[in-house]
Amino acid sequence: MRHIQTYNFKGKKALVRVDFNVPLDANCQVIDGVKISRTIPTIRKVLDDGGAVILVTHLGRPKQGYEACFSLQHLVSHLANNLATSVIFAHDCIGPDAQGKAKQLRPGEVLLLENVRFHPAEEQGDREFAQALAALGDVYINDAFGTAHRAHASTTVVAQCFQDKLAGYLLQEEISNVNRVLAGAQKPFTAIIGGAKVLDKIQALECLLDRADRLLIGGGVANTFQQALGGQLGSSLVEESQLGTALHLLEQAKHRHTNIVLPTDVVIANQLDDQAHTTIVASNAIQDGWMALDIGPQSQVAFEQFIQDSKTILWSGPIGVFEIPSFSYGTRYVAAAVAHATRQGAFSLIGGGDSAAAIKSLGYSNQVSYISTGGGALLAYLADQTLPGIRALS
Repeated sequence: MRHIQTYNFKGKKALVRVDFNVPLDANCQVIDGVKISRTIPTIRKVLDDGGAVILVTHLGRPKQGYEACFSLQHLVSHLANNLATSVIFAHDCIGPDAQGKAKQLRPGEVLLLENVRFHPAEEQGDREFAQALAALGDVYINDAFGTAHRAHASTTVVAQCFQDKLAGYLLQEEISNVNRVLAGAQKPFTAIIGGAKVLDKIQALECLLDRADRLLIGGGVANTFQQALGGQLGSSLVEESQLGTALHLLEQAKHRHTNIVLPTDVVIANQLDDQAHTTIVASNAIQDGWMALDIGPQSQVAFEQFIQDSKTILWSGPIGVFEIPSFSYGTRYVAAAVAHATRQGAFSLIGGGDSAAAIKSLGYSNQVSYISTGGGALLAYLADQTLPGIRALS
């Protein structure tokens, strides 16, 4: 895989796949622009070499064609401020407007194409669509780790249309940090897995059984494990179809001498509401009509002790329903423990998505080792050690 630092972009138009899938408020203003700011070094490298940049990305999940709320036009001013230069906008990612503006692009200029997901061909991995994108540039750069697990036209197929295809700085950075966990993790290695669904994390969990010393399981994932063990989960979120998988993972953990740690107590409520009545019970004894929404105080202490004793920490997924204050304490406790362990010398890798949002909102962004921009991509890489978007650069 070639890196952009070995390439001179003078006189070249670089088609750069970035991940600008950022949250917007009701007025379509960027709430969190970290994904944008972290691609700036790659963009600046091309511009400083004397090249031009054509940016390709998606935003949200539009259902059928153009949707104003998902237009990348909302990002133009934010991007221009980050780059300290003007940004040209094309009202489509292919077709006459994109072609005309790409052709007229001069060295030092930046063109942002409209949302590629306005075309169903993007997610279908359509070759003709990829070729239309490729025709806009001379060289291809992938700097979108967050979408590298998708075999889409702009992340994978388009690379086949270029002789020169390169990894941007952010993509390199992401791979390096995940590989540090996969191949060079200092012991003890603790992985913290939360979130809602076991299904999304099965392959990553199986991979971690061979590498981690212990897996701390929280969130809805823990509920499925508890029910698989015969616990009573009341109305808690449980993936009935994954009970067998949970038992299999528990059995494999014994053979591989990996400690799977489940919560012993949980905060339960009779409804998903910040004003709901709550109480604390054993994690495997929840009565009908009640649901587990956070780990309890005993589990918080137990999780903290394991985290503090770690030299390597991987965290993917919140421990409770973090968005609701009443059920955010477990996640807060874990975040504080991870930050403290990092200050004591541990290496901590935080998965993207909700885990990254939790760390940022709690003010610990500068107190952990690395925050990934990819949630699903990080888990996919843990499971496979390669991704379609990365393989396409080889």
